Amino acid sequence: MNINEQKLHALLGKVVSDFGAVFQAPLILIGDSLGLYRAMRDGQPTTPAALAERTGTTERYLREWLNAHAAAGFVDYHPDHGTYSLSPEQAMLFADEGGPAFIVGAFQVATGAGAIRPALEKAFRTGEGLPWQQHDHQVFHGTERFFRSGYVANLVPNWIPSIAGAREALSRGARVADIGCGHGASTLLMAQAFPNSRFFGFDSHPASVASAQERAAAQGLSHRVHFAVAHAKDFPGTGYDLVTIFDALHDLGDPAGAAAHVRSTLQPEGAWMIVEPYADDRLEANFNAIGRAYFSASTLLCTPCSLSQEVGLALGAQAGEARLRALVTGSGFGQFRRTAQTPFHLVFEARI
Repeated sequence: MNINEQKLHALLGKVVSDFGAVFQAPLILIGDSLGLYRAMRDGQPTTPAALAERTGTTERYLREWLNAHAAAGFVDYHPDHGTYSLSPEQAMLFADEGGPAFIVGAFQVATGAGAIRPALEKAFRTGEGLPWQQHDHQVFHGTERFFRSGYVANLVPNWIPSIAGAREALSRGARVADIGCGHGASTLLMAQAFPNSRFFGFDSHPASVASAQERAAAQGLSHRVHFAVAHAKDFPGTGYDLVTIFDALHDLGDPAGAAAHVRSTLQPEGAWMIVEPYADDRLEANFNAIGRAYFSASTLLCTPCSLSQEVGLALGAQAGEARLRALVTGSGFGQFRRTAQTPFHLVFEARI
């Protein structure tokens, strides 16, 4: 073969960056677990020794941890005094859990997803699926922490107002079903914002439903927020004013069957809000940083999950608007439109 050295070195640079990122991921989780980011949240420069004293850790480990973070641009180094600090932007990403840009959950998902690699390798050979519950528990917690940031930033202020009449209905008092609710982040955010409405969260993963129930109780919302184990194709109740599904339609084995069931549970003027990972309809347009993250997650998590279920359509996390439109309208919905988007999400409204 004729090797283009320029291309080789450029590719090598990308690979070095990636394997550095792989090493960085557990360091980020260690920093989160030990409270290192929270201890630096005030933005004041600190030495490794001072940070170690504040967090009950040891200086020698923190020196390496801080240098790895400085090399990545995740903390700032001040050479004149040998100190380190978190900028306000870095603090938003790593220290501000519950904020709109907290990113640590993404690393939790990524590291957790590889924990069952032998099972994934077997699935590659056999074509069989892997049920969601088979994954390491870090996947469940990380998924909630990662997506919750986007919901905090967008769900109440932007996405709900984009659905015609939804904010007004929720303010008056509406019945809402949130399918694929996981730990209940989306359900509880809506419930906090709209105290006159009642919310019903459904998920097929019993452990996630138990976590959602605990969180509802802790927030004093159990009287009007109810969580139950149910599948998207058979969740109970009718006459819903709004049905929602967040980042989960593509995980279903039979999304068309779920869509048909959603239609049967809506009142005539009700709406279905569908939030899916951002994707262009053209495959090659998704070959970028966000597409890489979603295709990788889809390979390890979403596609195996769908293949483990009845039908096993395996839409994948990069299905795109055209395929979603065809699926939803083919299941009996007469209206389907994109109402909002972010760099990470597409938001759709479907009506009977």
